Amino acid sequence: MSALVPVTPPLPTAPPAHLIPAVPAIVAAAGGAASYAYDEFFEGMIANPNTRTAYRHAVKQFLGWCAQHQLGLTAIQPGHVGRYMAQHPGSVATKKQHLAAIRKLFDQMVVRHAIALNPAASVRGERYAVTEGKTPMIPVEQARALIASLDVSAGVVSLRDRAVLGVLSFTAARSGAVAKLRVEDFYHDGTQWLLRFREKGGKDRPIPVRHDLEQWLREYTRAAGITEEQKGKPLFRAAVARSGRLSAKGLSYVYIWRLVKRRLKDAGLEKIFSPHSFRVKVATDLLTQGVPLEDVQHLCGHSDPRTTRIYDRRTKRVGRNLVERISG
Repeated sequence: MSALVPVTPPLPTAPPAHLIPAVPAIVAAAGGAASYAYDEFFEGMIANPNTRTAYRHAVKQFLGWCAQHQLGLTAIQPGHVGRYMAQHPGSVATKKQHLAAIRKLFDQMVVRHAIALNPAASVRGERYAVTEGKTPMIPVEQARALIASLDVSAGVVSLRDRAVLGVLSFTAARSGAVAKLRVEDFYHDGTQWLLRFREKGGKDRPIPVRHDLEQWLREYTRAAGITEEQKGKPLFRAAVARSGRLSAKGLSYVYIWRLVKRRLKDAGLEKIFSPHSFRVKVATDLLTQGVPLEDVQHLCGHSDPRTTRIYDRRTKRVGRNLVERISG
């Protein structure tokens, strides 16, 4: 009886070079632990792609400043971080975000023993308090006019755009959540039609669909040939150039932003509005009608009612009404 010969599993091959994100030279020069912590922070610890992009940009700017001042990673001190933030040209909100990105990256560097102490831990940013958001609210009348301006007889693209604008206008959903909708996310639970949104933080949020929006969605899906059997496929699909046909590719939040801008221009409305303007419109409109703040908070998917209050534009209206009464 011959002896069993152990089989040695093949060694794992390195991933292709184009799949390995570039590590800044200042990080690579600090050693393997620093490179590991950098890759772990951006590729493993930040789930939201928008946050990852913003943090990567912030860190890139800071490390570029350090390189200009001939600072190695282990030589960075709290004073350096403080001086960098003092000369930062961004707004208070931007500087606050950039400092958070730098601080969190260095936290991970400490965990992986790439550096001994976090040089950004003791650096304090400027105080920043928000009582009202900067996103302009699209008035209810203009939102109605925008949707009514669409010539849905022109084909499936116009039907899609009406459905997208209707979802933005009647659900308070973020454009990113609208872009993530799949065919099965428009469903009937036995009593009513709903849209299931996948929001920030991994939260699933089912929102009832009002009757006119239900009709728009059903007309769009019928014209697009979208059936229940296409589970996992995007609900809203990109157009094939100017052909008037839809592809199998889903919309991105950037595509939705451009869609809104293009339709505003076609309707002769102000182009300062964005997809987020509809979210502000929904919150302000419901609060104006006397809907309790906690109900509006739930609809918007906010964890904190203070965030919902930032969307409330009623105070801005009162301010304009007040100054109009000043004698001149």
